[in-house]
Amino acid sequence: MTNRTLSVADAIRTRRTVRHYRPDPIPEAVLSALLELALEAPTSWNLQDRSIVVVTGDEGRAGLAWATGGQPQPQEAPVVLVFVAEPQSWRDDHSDIYDQARRAGAWSDDFITMFSAASTAFQEDLGQRGLLREYAVKDAMIAATEMGLATSPMNGWDEDKVKKVIGIDGRDDLAIALLVSVGYPAEERLHPGRRTLEHTVFYERHTAQHSAAHQE
Repeated sequence: MTNRTLSVADAIRTRRTVRHYRPDPIPEAVLSALLELALEAPTSWNLQDRSIVVVTGDEGRAGLAWATGGQPQPQEAPVVLVFVAEPQSWRDDHSDIYDQARRAGAWSDDFITMFSAASTAFQEDLGQRGLLREYAVKDAMIAATEMGLATSPMNGWDEDKVKKVIGIDGRDDLAIALLVSVGYPAEERLHPGRRTLEHTVFYERHTAQHSAAHQE
């Protein structure tokens, strides 16, 4: 494999969803770097309320193929990342996060006191409105990233089956946010094109006309 550093813009423009992979393993150093980058993604209130299960074994990937209705990605890709959302983690002790921010000079003691109280109030409000899971899932999905490897964010999985495969069946306090297959592509996916900015981007107000099917 030829290592080539891409700019963020180039990475966005050239990334395609890949469903078929070569069996080549991902070097441990590359996978570790990928995971470190994934965990650098921001989270709401810096709660870091997500975790990643790295599935590389034949049994685990076969289980994820079963949980996804037989999709090829877990069967072929050497690695599948399962992003787990932790909607109740805001109740845990976050002193280690505050200590890190304090040592880095990012947060003062006064800010930490204010931030902790505001974060708790915000999460309690989400809980009252039944939105804790939604916010935790969003945070977990933000962490999904790549580093010059082919990937496929996956849909169509059964949450209970995925939980069973990764050993958290029965854990109602956890939610599956995303499955991402990672590996070296065995196919070339060409860019199918995108609609123009004029078609899709609006300023201040949405001004798109209704489609004919929805016009009176």
